[in-house]
Amino acid sequence: MQIKSAKYLISSPSFDKCPKPDKPEYAFIGRSNVGKSSLINMLMNQKSLAKTSAQPGKTQLINHFIINDTFFIVDLPGYGYAKVSQSSRRRWEQMIENYLRKRENLVNVFVLIDARHEPQKIDLEFVNQLGKWNVPFVLVFTKADKEKPGAVQRHVKNFIDALREDWEFLPQVFITSAEKKVGRDELLAFIHEHSK
Repeated sequence: MQIKSAKYLISSPSFDKCPKPDKPEYAFIGRSNVGKSSLINMLMNQKSLAKTSAQPGKTQLINHFIINDTFFIVDLPGYGYAKVSQSSRRRWEQMIENYLRKRENLVNVFVLIDARHEPQKIDLEFVNQLGKWNVPFVLVFTKADKEKPGAVQRHVKNFIDALREDWEFLPQVFITSAEKKVGRDELLAFIHEHSK
């Protein structure tokens, strides 16, 4: 798939303020600081389409980008939030849940997991929650260039093994590096395949 155009569209405080659901939509979510903006920028071949920040928890709205005028990419707030008050956190959680459960044109959620770490409880809980809500998703392991290949493979395997305890069918897995552009073709092929 060729990315001919990628433009920022709108940031919405709640799912009912999002653009008209008239195009296939792909959402990206992960823990704060998992490299979400960098991955979106790498996929779209733009340096600063999604705002990257050294400060985790910067994304607090539902950010829509229109790609090739044919589909939406959505940058969702991270979970495992940065230092925010309990009420802000609850508001974010509610916003994300409403979006994930009610957005009718949502085709798939890309759940980003940091490949440098052993399985984190918060990631496993989020994935299990998506399962309970019947939200389609795939796993995208990020920052694979920041760790030895053997360690990345082990972390991915351990994560999948942890999922086996609750899941009969396991999600598709992608391994990526925004810096080295690893996984770009595979993710774009996946989007292309599901946009038809």
